[in-house]
Amino acid sequence: MQRAALFRGGDAQMAAGDLGELLVPYMPTIRVPKSGDRVFKTECAFSYDSPDSEGGLYVCMNTFLGFGREHIERHYRKTGQCVYLHLKRHLRQKVPGASGGALPKRRNAKLFLDLEISSDLNSDDFEYEDEAKLVIFPDHYEISLPNIEELPALVTIACDALLSAKSPYRKQEPDSWEEELQASKHAKTLVQLDNGVRIPPSGWKCSRCDLRENLWLNLSDGSVLCGKWFFDGSGGNGHAVEHYRDTGYPLAVKLGTITPDGADVYSFDEEEPVLDPHIAKHLAHFGIDMLQMQVTDNGLRDNDIKPRVSEWEVIQEAGVKLKPMYGPGYTGMKNLGNSCYLNAVMQAIFSIPEFQRAYVGNLPRIFDYSPLDPTQDFNTQMAKLGHGLLSGQYSKPPMKSELIEQVMKEEHKPQHNGISPRMFKAFISKGHPEFSSNRQQDAQEFFLHLINLVERNPVGSENPSDVFRFLVEERTQCCQSRKVRYTDRVDYIMQLPVAMEAATNKDELIAYELKRREAEAARRPLPELVRAKIPFSACLQAFSEPSNVEDFWSSALQAKSAGVKTSRFASFPEYLVVQIKKFTFGLDWIPKKLDVSIDMPDFLDISHLRARGLQPGEEELPDIAPPIVIPDDPKALDIDESSVMQLAEMGFPLEACRKAVYYTGNLGAEVAFNWIIAHMEEPDFAEPLVIPAFGEVASSGAAALGAVGLDNQPPEEMVAIIISMGFQRNVAIQALKATNNNLERALEWIFSHPDPEEESDPALDTMDMENNANANILAETGSEGPRIKDGPGRYELFGFISHMGTSTMSGHYVCHLRKEGRWVIYNDLRVCASERPPKDLGYIYFYHRIPS
Repeated sequence: MQRAALFRGGDAQMAAGDLGELLVPYMPTIRVPKSGDRVFKTECAFSYDSPDSEGGLYVCMNTFLGFGREHIERHYRKTGQCVYLHLKRHLRQKVPGASGGALPKRRNAKLFLDLEISSDLNSDDFEYEDEAKLVIFPDHYEISLPNIEELPALVTIACDALLSAKSPYRKQEPDSWEEELQASKHAKTLVQLDNGVRIPPSGWKCSRCDLRENLWLNLSDGSVLCGKWFFDGSGGNGHAVEHYRDTGYPLAVKLGTITPDGADVYSFDEEEPVLDPHIAKHLAHFGIDMLQMQVTDNGLRDNDIKPRVSEWEVIQEAGVKLKPMYGPGYTGMKNLGNSCYLNAVMQAIFSIPEFQRAYVGNLPRIFDYSPLDPTQDFNTQMAKLGHGLLSGQYSKPPMKSELIEQVMKEEHKPQHNGISPRMFKAFISKGHPEFSSNRQQDAQEFFLHLINLVERNPVGSENPSDVFRFLVEERTQCCQSRKVRYTDRVDYIMQLPVAMEAATNKDELIAYELKRREAEAARRPLPELVRAKIPFSACLQAFSEPSNVEDFWSSALQAKSAGVKTSRFASFPEYLVVQIKKFTFGLDWIPKKLDVSIDMPDFLDISHLRARGLQPGEEELPDIAPPIVIPDDPKALDIDESSVMQLAEMGFPLEACRKAVYYTGNLGAEVAFNWIIAHMEEPDFAEPLVIPAFGEVASSGAAALGAVGLDNQPPEEMVAIIISMGFQRNVAIQALKATNNNLERALEWIFSHPDPEEESDPALDTMDMENNANANILAETGSEGPRIKDGPGRYELFGFISHMGTSTMSGHYVCHLRKEGRWVIYNDLRVCASERPPKDLGYIYFYHRIPS
């Protein structure tokens, strides 16, 4: 980049008046950040460049957006903004002191960039130096900072406010604690019990469960217990916290982090990571010599030999030396605090060529036509993430020879190891009650959420999510009249039930359960886990078998009757996503996970599940809607708990399932599912059900929709009930508006107006799109029909996502993908060649069609 002038010290220094005159034309464009402004001074809007990158980061002094060296010209051309604050972090070797040691050297009064510090470098030998300067485009004039006396006051204030601004992602990362830790108030007076407990240097296990990862040693009584998601987001059952609540013992150290230099200590009472100045003494009380301890990824020595039973160990391939992978397609993603579900899904998504072409292939066009704020554009952030994962720019192997050469030159250029998807997560989860939190989430729910956003934000002539779309034919039969009804719906995931009754090791399971109960009663260590072995063929058979329809209303009998339903594929997708329904609810409504092993095939043929349509001799059920009975007191309406449980087992929040069943009048899980799809983007989707009086429902619905300028808009609950009967949305809205939102009269109106007006109100169409954003996932009603890529039903496995933990609300996700003829494990930032891919323990599987 050519520069017309360089305003540094010495001869190049300009007079104060010259600097002021230089900036005068641009003063109207320079803003001082306010409290509500987001300042992106750590990440480029189009790439994962940062002040750590070779070219640094340019922050616009008007929009406060950050841009790397490759993208700054694009923003200048599009907006005409000329003044940018250039930020660069240097890593230099410290100057040796007279005694031979290293003397700290801080050229700046403070490190003003909120960046991570590499743990690979010895802080005694290296130090960071942050540099800031103003750059004026298009001539690239540079003005070094600080230059307080020579710059106009507004510019000085703006620069200082920008440098002092907090990261816009701070709320996303409450467990990021790079700031200096404080000594615990309990450290000096900690009471340690003389109970004779001695902790071995390795081979630990939670005293209350089978976990061998994320273990914490209580410094008062020596108990070894599993954590939850402290520090690194790893999973657990929270036994360490439970122990503190029972005993009040406040401090715990994370096993596996103890080194001669210190350890990770957490204070349950102070609810934050802390320093323990007496950690060596406290550990010695339990026989731990800090000088002999070395930190490991899983808290185990290399010579530890133990059975690989725990799913945490098997899925993460712990205890096996894995070879790191680098280059395009082998880029890791940082865990932002329980964001592993997002990392795993996005790694799988961008291994698919259609998504690569749609976003990375169209990257120049997407970036050129992005809005003025690209951080709030879905396609831009998808293209950015795809390029970050596939370009190889952020996955380079360490080169020792280059490192030595750089150190000799007093400057080290740090290698980028993975990307941090903070901007992507902030945008894609905005407004969602679950994904916007730092809690663990269901990867299957996030996959559907992502597909919904892809559907709503077309990127070209073809929608990449079409590769997952398929039509399901549902055949419902009245058991008494034997008449049938065929309906089609669009889906993206094949949900496969776990056929527990088909386990091939039932005798071992019974014996293990007896030993486990005896061990618990005698307070002895639990026996080695025995996992149920389920044949895949049994799960596929369970999927194809008929299921009972709850509260089936037969139009042939004009009454409730027994009904059965079977599902078949009306089309086969290009990519088949299979979810193993491991998560369910117990009788006490506590969510639990089925810990099973299923022999998932590398090659899958489901051609026999092809739908056949109405068969000769079958008689269709009459197309008559069931009567709607609205109680005088809606609070008296019972909620069908069996339908709620069916929906909850699909992974939806429990309260959302209860609302869906209630607002669809207990018409069954299928109708309630449609309600969920239509309302899952609403802010209060997962909030508890509040049952108002009937009049309040109508008025509140009208008031909510009136905010966008529509009068007499029918309540969504009533619209959903009519749609669930098979009527079009526009017909339901017309009928309710014509009858002043009276449901019974609206149904009479529909039957007396077989041909409703086809003209639609443009404003109403807009509102329909906003209120029913997921409608295209639910069904396709256009004249062209649903977008499907039908073909043969033969597939090959190319990836799977595994879950460790007891429920979707806790634990950890890992992704395995087959690339270039071998399996690769993506465990957040760690990307390695897989030695033992645990294909039998997966949660979501990805298959691609085998060409005929």
